[in-house]
Formats: sequence, structure tokens, C-alpha cells
Amino acid sequence: MGKSKRLSKDKFSREQASALIMGVFGRNPKQIYNYKQISKLLFITDKQRRAIVNRTLDELVEKKQLEQLEPGRYRLLSRAGYKTGTLDMTQHGYAFLVSENSDDDVFIARNNLKNALDGDLVKVFIYPARKQHTRSEGEVVEILERARETFVGTVEISRNYAFLLPDSRKMPFDIFIPLEKLKGVKHGQKAIARIIDWPEKVKNPFGEIVDILGYPGENDTEMHSILAEFELPIKFSKEVEAYAEKIPDGITAEEIKNRRDFRKVPTFTIDPADAKDFDDALSLQPLEGGLWEVGIHIADVSHYVKTKTILDDEAYDRATSIYLVDRVVPMLPEKLSNGVCSLRPNEDKLTFSAVFKMNEKGEVLDEWFGRTVIHSARRFNYEEAQKIIETGEGDMKAEVLKLYDISKVLKEKRFQNGSVNFEREEVKFHLAEDGTPTGVYFKVQKEANWLIEEFMLLANKKVAAYASRGGKYEKEVSPAESKGQPKNKQVGKTFVYRIHDRPDPEKMDSFVRFIGKFGHTMNPQQSGRRLSTALNNLLDQVQGKKEQNVVEMMALRSMAKARYSTNNIGHYGLAFKDYAHFTSPIRRYPDLMVHRLLAHYLKHGASKNAETYEKRCQHASEMERKAIEAERASTKYKQVEFMQDKVGKVFDGVVSGLTDWGIYVEIVENKCEGMVSIKSIADDFYEFNEEEYMIVGRQSGRKFEIGDEVKIEVMNANLSRRQLDYRLVEQDEEG
Repeated sequence: MGKSKRLSKDKFSREQASALIMGVFGRNPKQIYNYKQISKLLFITDKQRRAIVNRTLDELVEKKQLEQLEPGRYRLLSRAGYKTGTLDMTQHGYAFLVSENSDDDVFIARNNLKNALDGDLVKVFIYPARKQHTRSEGEVVEILERARETFVGTVEISRNYAFLLPDSRKMPFDIFIPLEKLKGVKHGQKAIARIIDWPEKVKNPFGEIVDILGYPGENDTEMHSILAEFELPIKFSKEVEAYAEKIPDGITAEEIKNRRDFRKVPTFTIDPADAKDFDDALSLQPLEGGLWEVGIHIADVSHYVKTKTILDDEAYDRATSIYLVDRVVPMLPEKLSNGVCSLRPNEDKLTFSAVFKMNEKGEVLDEWFGRTVIHSARRFNYEEAQKIIETGEGDMKAEVLKLYDISKVLKEKRFQNGSVNFEREEVKFHLAEDGTPTGVYFKVQKEANWLIEEFMLLANKKVAAYASRGGKYEKEVSPAESKGQPKNKQVGKTFVYRIHDRPDPEKMDSFVRFIGKFGHTMNPQQSGRRLSTALNNLLDQVQGKKEQNVVEMMALRSMAKARYSTNNIGHYGLAFKDYAHFTSPIRRYPDLMVHRLLAHYLKHGASKNAETYEKRCQHASEMERKAIEAERASTKYKQVEFMQDKVGKVFDGVVSGLTDWGIYVEIVENKCEGMVSIKSIADDFYEFNEEEYMIVGRQSGRKFEIGDEVKIEVMNANLSRRQLDYRLVEQDEEG
């Protein structure tokens, strides 16, 4: 290197050193240097000037221009500084930092993840932006909290080592399993592995097998794999089962004496034909003046599941029962869920009840909440109750028909007040004994379902209203009557509400643009009851049209997600000022919390700690989300399994989704959704136009939009990935 590029001893000041050092770091914002490396890059060889570099580095740290990661190692301190958030990992191995405090997701390259995985809470160093309007980039500097330690996958065993190949596409690393940590698992079996160590510069984490699930393709193996994938329980521990078995079946005379006795009042249950856990029962008896006493009786789980017990801890951890395609994973052991707590017919049962004096207009004139004992005279399934409604004949027809009449009025009033009418068809499967799907059918809500739903909604609403007003009864008024009245105020009593926020305006704008493609219009600026009325009108308009399913799906996506909270903001979707979950304590832990709080406040107890209950609400909401995802995964698995013997067959379909990489198509006759890869459409080069939300051929201008009717051929049914691959079939091919 020539002398002109070297620094003169006499002219080398700390100011010059500072400028030169920052120049090096500015050109290499990710790089970490020590003073020797900086000196080498600046062609400094003598001790005096290297000492100046060393001192200047420390001064730049004090000035907050550099940061010292460890003694003697420096890096540029980003003006953006640090962000904390959770990682959203892609199947390609890179990730985005999602932070509650920022809408700007930070891109993190695979080599900058520092062994962080999907869902981990991390601290990220943000690199200075090289240009304006470029995507923020960063690297993980600290893993604050692991989202999970266990992973489900398939085990491959070699002579000297083994690996677990994770099922999740968001886990891009195989887990190395030492042979002594295999716990008896065999080559090719599915298992759950726990990560026990991951040295910083080692590519693969080290793990151990904690549970063996079985061979791929077996029904139990796959259902257990889905549960493990979402970190959901597969079975109860022996200790929990033993504790449950000790709970007595009988009811003492003393316990009955302390309760309001409904055993002589006509009472029945209505549930699905295959249900075994009966949470709720209805009773009806006439009062003077053409009035009715309606009793909504809910299993008194809180009588049997006491706080600070192993049983309650387990119920809290699970938070919800999980309904996979072929099984229920209950929140409570079978002794309680299907036995002691279940409101089985012809047995005395302990209940917690909401009892209302009502008129024919569905108005509540008086209310009572408390512990009761009932004796259900009849267990109806929905089909049996529906037959009574349709024919006017059958057991307990007078009670069923009267309650149905009142439920019709309640439903009509609810929609008049702004409740949104989301009633999507549910895909169900006929299953063989080994769990193999033999057919598909669609579950449709009918009048018998509405009968039960309206009284459950009424109980949930009235219990929440009672709690939110500090245990005071307040006559219900219509929205028109309440205009100008002060808004609902909480009076300081902590309670567990089921809340649903108003739709996000940006999402609603996007939804309105989307429905415009099908010729539908709606004013996104409307709010409250006007918006919900407009939504209901739209959902009525699309009934039976090709775009029905996709419009309903997109409408749901534009809504906020319902959750549990102690902060009572009301329930937008139902148009209720107050709403709680009171009616299913056998299968939902929040309902059990509601029962305990209600019982406490009925005895004039002091308000409970809001912070404690808010944490419990957050946990319950998170577990509910996991359960829903597991339920969807089990449905998708069965759809793929159902389509395995249909590879090569052609079906009518509707475009249900569009992405950069493909067109999602839902088969009309069975609603099995698969993907047509853009690359497989050979007649042109196709691109995704995000603004217009369509896929367009570059030369031909041919368009694919959501709702388009197409014909597809089933090309592949990949069970391990729960994925269906389709190919578009052109009209000339059919001929």
C-alpha cells in the first residue's frame, strides 16, 4: 500500500480516529470488531496510534455511537436501537419480529437468528436503514423466553446417531438425538422430542425423546401428533385420574337442603346425538298472568372441582376441551365430564342456575341466580327436538314448543339490536371404526339449535350484566330507549367477560373493496348497529351464490377475535353490552371462574384481584386459540385422507384463495381445499396482482379471482404435510 494511503503520526488525532472508525462501522453495520481489527483496516501498525484507536472506541461507546458487546468487542449502535417481540418463522428459515408496539415487522435472516425459533420472545438489534422506505432488518441478540421446548416429528436412526425430523414447517432444524436418549423409539416412528441443549455455533439442537406416538399413517398416531404439535395434552396423569375417582357420585340430603329444588319442575336437555357431557338443561313452568318461569340450569362443576387442588390445576392448564374430528380431549376426567357433573336424564344433579320470569314477548321481568338441584326427565338429541318443532308431536311437546316460541322472539330482537348473523356450514366426516373417513356431510343449524343457543345467550348476558353492575338487577331496555343514557359503567367488581371488539376500520375498508368485485356494496364508514345491519343484509344476499363461502370467510376475517378479559368492552358481534361464558363449565375453564365469582358476589363478597384474573383470561384465550388450530388441523388431515383414493379424479371447484405461489380451490361437493401451483398453469406466465387481488396471465390477460368456478384434477394427497395438490383442467381436456 502506498504512503499516501497511510496516516501521518503527527496528524492522527482522536477526532480523526473517531471519523475513520465510524466510517468502518458505517460500511459494515452488522460486523463486530476489536481494536486490532480496526487498526488493521485503517493500516495502523505502530503502538501509539493503535492505543489512540483503543481509547477512541471506548469514547464512542460513551457517546452511544458504538456498543461494547463484551470486553474489547464493538459494534455500531443502531439509531433504531433494540426491539423486543415474538418471532414469526417462515418455512424457508428466515423470520420476522412481530412487536405489539410497532406495525413495522423486522426481517431477520436465517444466519442472524442465533438459534431462536418460531414464537420465541426475543430481543433484536435493528440495523441502521441504508435507504429510506426500506424494510427494517435486524438480528437476534438474546432469547428472552422460549415458546416451546418439545417438537413432534419422525425419528431416523443411523448406526451412531439419530435425528427427529420435525413435522412443523416452521421448525427448520432437525433435532440431534444421542442413541442413549432414544427411550426405545424405533426407526420411522413418530415421537415427541425435548430440546436439552443447543451450543451457540452448532447447527442442530440436541434433544431427547419424551414420548413415542406410533407409526405414521395410524389414526391415533396422527391425532396425537396434532395435539403434540400444538402442545396440547393427550391424556391425564395417573394422579389426576386417581383424584377424580375419589369424588363421590351421590348427593347428600344436607346438600339438597341448601339449594333451590327444581326436581319436580319439567326439565330436559338437548345435545348432539353423540354427546356425553351434558352441560345445560332447560326447565319451564307457567306462572300467573300468562307469564313463564324459564330455568337455565348449568352443571355445578365448582361444587366438585375445588380451588388449590391437583384437579383444578389440571383444568386451568388445559383451559378447554378439544374437539378433534374423531375424539374429544376433555378438560376434566371422564368421571366428572361424562359422569358426576353431566346432567344425565333420570338422575338428581347439582346445578348453578339462572332463572327468569318472562312474558310472551321474551322480556325478562325478574331474575334469580343461585345453586340448585334438578332431575332431567328427558335427554333429547337435536334431531328429536327438531322433529317436535316441525310436527308439534313428541315427549314434553308443550315445554319444547313454548320455549321455541320464546327463543324465536329472543333471536329476532337480537338481530334487530345489531347482532351479526354468522352461520357457516361445518364440515363433518362419517368415520369407520379405525377412524378412516368414509364420507363428508355438512352440519346445518336448525330451529332446535337456535332454541338452545338463545337461552344460553340470555343466561350469559344476564349473568354478565349482574356482575358488571355490582349485583344489581336492572330492567333491560332497547337501544332506542337507551339513547342519550349514560354508557354502562363498571362498579369495581372483577369478573371474567367474553369480549369482542369493533372491526378494525382498515380491515373493513379492505373487505368492502373485496366484495365490490362481486357487485356488492357496503358503506365501511357505518358503525355500530348500522354496520352490523349492512353486514347481515350482505350475508343474506350471497346465500346460494358462488361467492357465498368466500364472502362469509372474508367477513369473519375482517372481524376482531373474541377473547376473555376482565375489561368489559361488550360483545360487538352479539350486540351485547355485557357478555360472559357461564353455560359450559364442563368444557371451558372461564365458565368455571364465572361460577366461582358469581357465587362469591351473591354472598356479597369483596371484589377479587383484577390482575390475577386478567392473567387467567389471557391464558384461557391462548389455549382456546391452540385448541381451534388443532381442531382445524385434524379436519384438514381427514380431508387429505378422504381424498387419497381420489387422485386422478376431476371435480368442480371454486377459487377460495390467491397467493404469490398458487390458487387455492375448494371442491364444491365436499369442501376439500387444495392448491393449484402457479407454475403448473402452462398456457402463460401468471403473476399475483395484490392490489386487484387476482392472478393474471402476462400475455393473455387471463384472470383468476376468488369465487371463480373451475374444474380441477386431484394430483397428490400428502398426509404428512396435510396438503392437497390440484391441477386446473381446461374445457378442451374434458372433451
